[in-house]
Amino acid sequence: MDDELERIRMNKLKKLMSKFSGVSESKKKAEVVSLNQSNFESFVMNENAVVDFYADWCGPCKMISPVIAELAYEYAGRVVFGKLNVDENEQIAASFAISAIPALMFFKKGKAVDVLVGAYPKSEIKAWIERNL
Repeated sequence: MDDELERIRMNKLKKLMSKFSGVSESKKKAEVVSLNQSNFESFVMNENAVVDFYADWCGPCKMISPVIAELAYEYAGRVVFGKLNVDENEQIAASFAISAIPALMFFKKGKAVDVLVGAYPKSEIKAWIERNL
């Protein structure tokens, strides 16, 4: 019983600290999630999810990586963002016929609804996200 009360107190304290620090819960969830075989399926089951299919050696992938991080912050609470290394997760990439990277795929409740292939500027990626919301 005491452990349960302590857990409740700690949760309330965290919420208060978050409120007064100016960082909302949704902004904390603005991280870009590293995806792999074990978490991919559950990740794309979110209401709206964007997966960045990339490789470490890919120059254009490196160019859009900071853009994806910015968009994750801007769309926190509305869209979740994840990155999947195609070299380490070949089966997943092949199952979605990813043949060129970077490739951004928009999922709605587990269903792939659109793909954007190439290194586009932030404004175009943002417009693509808005079209899919």
